[in-house]
Amino acid sequence: MGNYRYITNRVLKNKNGEEKGRLRGFVRNDSDNIEGDYECPECGHKDKINQVWKRPFNVKCSKCGFLMKIPKIKDEMKREKKKAKK
Repeated sequence: MGNYRYITNRVLKNKNGEEKGRLRGFVRNDSDNIEGDYECPECGHKDKINQVWKRPFNVKCSKCGFLMKIPKIKDEMKREKKKAKK
């Protein structure tokens, strides 16, 4: 990861649980901001992000206002495992 302390490339789900969006982002070692871009899974709008990076990490679509929650990968995997068992 060299110059970055955080990098993510995620598929995002809409309200119906369909994988329709994406988010790519990175935080440089010398910064507290995440930079990148997203495609809203709800309305399809594409935009760039540059905001303070903190947990929990969320991005709000600048067009429709849909809140995209980006959980820790570990937490996301646990939830998916639980769903698969049911």
